[in-house]
Amino acid sequence: MKTPTNAFKQRLLTGDRQYGLWLGLAQTISTEICAGAGFDWLLIDAEHGPNDLRSILAQLQVIAAYSSHPVVRPPHGDHVLIKQLLETGVQTLMIPMVETAAQAEQLVRAMRYPPQGIRGVGSALARASRWGRIGHYMHEANDQMCLIVQVETKAGLENLDAIQQVDGVDGIFFGAADLAASLGFLGAADHPDVVRLIEDGLRRVSKAGTWGGVLCGDKALIRRYEDAGARFVAVGVDSMILSGATSALCAEFVPRSGGDVASSY
Repeated sequence: MKTPTNAFKQRLLTGDRQYGLWLGLAQTISTEICAGAGFDWLLIDAEHGPNDLRSILAQLQVIAAYSSHPVVRPPHGDHVLIKQLLETGVQTLMIPMVETAAQAEQLVRAMRYPPQGIRGVGSALARASRWGRIGHYMHEANDQMCLIVQVETKAGLENLDAIQQVDGVDGIFFGAADLAASLGFLGAADHPDVVRLIEDGLRRVSKAGTWGGVLCGDKALIRRYEDAGARFVAVGVDSMILSGATSALCAEFVPRSGGDVASSY
């Protein structure tokens, strides 16, 4: 057996546009329904979604039967947690709240075996090596790791050039909601100033050869971000799709049901 090739990383590095969906429901059935839709990538969210190591593993096993590439977002960039996630077999991580190049460098090292990094050695116990059946896993794994860092604060934007220059950072994801909050526009991810800064960030990282990404549910705004250089775009969130569809259906038959659905992300 051979270490699986990270097709998402290959396409990302060549500049192919890839569309994804956010998974926050932490359930295998909803994950499988979404995996069957055919998105290029699916983001399992453990920062804001109620996911833990076991629920992430179960969803990875479900997604494996489909063509979508799994990306996992842990709650923070702790190297011990990263080690555990990599052992589940995930090859692409999105780390929130990255604000400095030094932080990005530590994340790169956490995802790689020595001497390039500090990842602990124990793959024979793990799904990543198919429990030792991939004989050269430890020698092949580093090349398949894909690190996406989230720049979503004022400080992160100020250090954007240094962050994207870190060897091993494969993509920069601009978090509109947190960036808006950091700039004083809480709850207004589509504020013109926020949009302008994200467009500028996308152009900067694209010019430097590191592709950028966003999460956006507004088609017109998605096109603007794509024109600015976005190459991996999440176009929806499972919980919000379910919430919006059920509220709309209910309103047809129970018009006084109420229930506003947030649309900004």
